[in-house]
Amino acid sequence: MSGGVDSSVAAAILKEEGADVVGVWMRLVPGGADSDAPRCCGTDEAGEDARRAAAALGIPFYALDYADVFGERVVVPFVNAYAAGETPNPCVACNQHLKFDALLADVVRKFGGERLATGHYARTRTDAAGARHLLRARHAAKDQSYALYMLGQRELARAVFPIGELRDKAETREIAERFGLPTATKAESMDVCFAPGDYRELVRDRAPGAFVPGPVERVDGTLVGAHAGIGGLTVGQRSGVGVATGERMYVLRLVPDRRAAVIGTKEQVTRTSYDLGDVRFVAGAAPSDEFTTTAVLRYRGTPLAAAVRVSGNDATLELASPALVAPGQAAVFYDGDEVIGGGVVKPALR
Repeated sequence: MSGGVDSSVAAAILKEEGADVVGVWMRLVPGGADSDAPRCCGTDEAGEDARRAAAALGIPFYALDYADVFGERVVVPFVNAYAAGETPNPCVACNQHLKFDALLADVVRKFGGERLATGHYARTRTDAAGARHLLRARHAAKDQSYALYMLGQRELARAVFPIGELRDKAETREIAERFGLPTATKAESMDVCFAPGDYRELVRDRAPGAFVPGPVERVDGTLVGAHAGIGGLTVGQRSGVGVATGERMYVLRLVPDRRAAVIGTKEQVTRTSYDLGDVRFVAGAAPSDEFTTTAVLRYRGTPLAAAVRVSGNDATLELASPALVAPGQAAVFYDGDEVIGGGVVKPALR
């Protein structure tokens, strides 16, 4: 239970279905009533919201501290990625290392739990052979399957997504109101949970070297100006580079060892071929060494026709038409509504 309406409703649905439900909240930032702490699902303020929701449902509630693990597996890699000129997805890392690893293990070990339910908008299905499948949520606009692509058979055997079948957010809030949940009208946040507002302040604080000025160059190496630090840039951005060339230019790539930002036209920044690393498949293996798919390159992005060539833990993604995606982002493979797997986009050759 994060302290938001989605996970509160997930608990309510399970209780109504007759499940033996225990509410567990994850503290993700150091404890204490620090007014300067970010307002995210892992702060004490969110924990109190989760506790009140559990009380309204009449279920046991426990708070578990994962601040150290969160810092090590999510925050530090997030900062390091930006310092290296990449654009990470911390929600993917949190799902992989916190919710469906550390928390899942504790649910089984500490509480004897059989399943871990979360407030993600996604669905699962088990076929006649016992294989688990991960599917998009029925409510397409809220679908979160993109950030769950790394889940395998072991995790899906215990995962439950009770709100994945709901038709829209309004239905979620209607259920919350019916159960008298104090989170029924709680607003959503679209910020990075541990760096609300401007992630660059966190990166600047943790990795000041990422904000040392460096050169801005054209593709041919021509120097056209200077930028304030690659930690504040991302591949594909058009504004904020700090130079005026008289034409629309985009960040094509970032070169940390020279602190350089290379800019180019839209045609130069979009590509049809991307190399992927840390490739994972829900079934445990790729459908084949080469297969066709629809690829989603960012959260709630448009599905694009593509072909995938797999080589060990790496893959090459070949798109039917040029697209822009920053290194560090996830490329997720779909077959209709089903998640096949995905990988992390590697930086372009420098």
